[in-house]
Amino acid sequence: MLQKNKKTTLLRYWTSRYLATLLIGLAIIFLLSASWIRHTAFTNRIEMMTFLAEETVYRLTDTTDKMPNFIDERGRLQMREIDPILYIADADGNILTSNRPMPPDSIKNVATWLEGDKEYTKVSLMPQGEHYLVKKPIYVDEALYGWVLVLEDERHLTQVNQAYGQLALLIGALAVLGWGAIYFLSRRLAAPIKQVADAAKQIQGGNYDVYLPENNKEQEVDELVTSFKEMATKLEQLEKTRTELLAGVTHELKTPVTSISGLLQAVNDGVVTGDEAQAFIQMALQETTKMKTMVGDLLAFNRFAVDALPVHIETIYMNEIVRNIVQQWELLHEKQQLVVHYLEPDAEIQGDVVRLQQILTNLLTNAEQAIEQQGTITITIEQEEKRVIMTIQDTGKGILPEDQPFIFERFYRGENKKYAVRGLGLGLSLSKMMAQSIGGDLQLINSSEAGTSFEITLVKAV
Repeated sequence: MLQKNKKTTLLRYWTSRYLATLLIGLAIIFLLSASWIRHTAFTNRIEMMTFLAEETVYRLTDTTDKMPNFIDERGRLQMREIDPILYIADADGNILTSNRPMPPDSIKNVATWLEGDKEYTKVSLMPQGEHYLVKKPIYVDEALYGWVLVLEDERHLTQVNQAYGQLALLIGALAVLGWGAIYFLSRRLAAPIKQVADAAKQIQGGNYDVYLPENNKEQEVDELVTSFKEMATKLEQLEKTRTELLAGVTHELKTPVTSISGLLQAVNDGVVTGDEAQAFIQMALQETTKMKTMVGDLLAFNRFAVDALPVHIETIYMNEIVRNIVQQWELLHEKQQLVVHYLEPDAEIQGDVVRLQQILTNLLTNAEQAIEQQGTITITIEQEEKRVIMTIQDTGKGILPEDQPFIFERFYRGENKKYAVRGLGLGLSLSKMMAQSIGGDLQLINSSEAGTSFEITLVKAV
């Protein structure tokens, strides 16, 4: 039983199809060329017969005393490809002489051949078969004296076996040369793809240190190799992040659990009493709140990832919503100076108040964490034709250049925050997903030792 969808190599696949296309094209060229050669040979030989007839008429009319015996003297014409029959007939069509012996039962009168004024006609000459006839009149003193008739077998006029052989040889050489070129080019094209496929298998096996040649001349191949290497680097980074995540999540969730357990155990065993016991219980509640926040982030992220978290789109005033969010945030964060540049006049946007509050609160909290002592957080709102752009800029220590490409990856935590701030690394990833869910986006504009700028793009109400 034949296998369906049987796989084959790229080299064999394209070589076979290119070769089939080449052979079909060469076959068509062969047929057209053979037809053209046959037609050209026929036309040239008809012209040779016409020349013979005209030459014969000239010689006959140039002799006044008698008809010379020259019909068999055709050496100078060198017509090796044809062997015509030459008749000389009188005005009534009676054959007077021929360049070949005439059998007793052969035709004597060809008056029917003389009808019409075509350059050449096709006649039947028994028993030889179909022939082509070229005729020229013989005039003497403007009076019709007779006719010169030149006949050739149809097979001789169209026979070009040698030309066909040469054409077949040429087509065969082109086929071999074309196959070689196709094979070489297909192999050159397939080589980098095969290397990428082998590299993909290495990555599948967990080896991200793959080698691929660089600076390919073909732009598409070079882009493929470059993109693949960048993907391999990113996958390696993500695999490293995933490994760190498992340890990080375990640590982040285990730490509050351990603290809560220790604090409550101390109260339960009577190690602390009175106000001190109450303080221990309060610290346990704070650790519970932190753990609840981390678990909530995990749940929210998973729900957003599967589009299970509802988004309520409505028309809201930009200045009003930002003012309310900033005021709520300032009640809990009094360390930093927060400056807001509002829109003049106010703009209406399409969005979700709750999601916008989550995004802005997360960005403000990140900005506060980036500022080690004193600094400023500035919010600037700009209005364009179809969108409103809000920029959050801080004067913190910035994000390391090697961390910037991955800050929106889920569970990724940069070196500056990994050990300084507890969390799961879902804040920016979740914020970007929420911004996109309301038709906008969240992007990192720039980050350096002088500070960091994020940009929230929102849809302007029509």
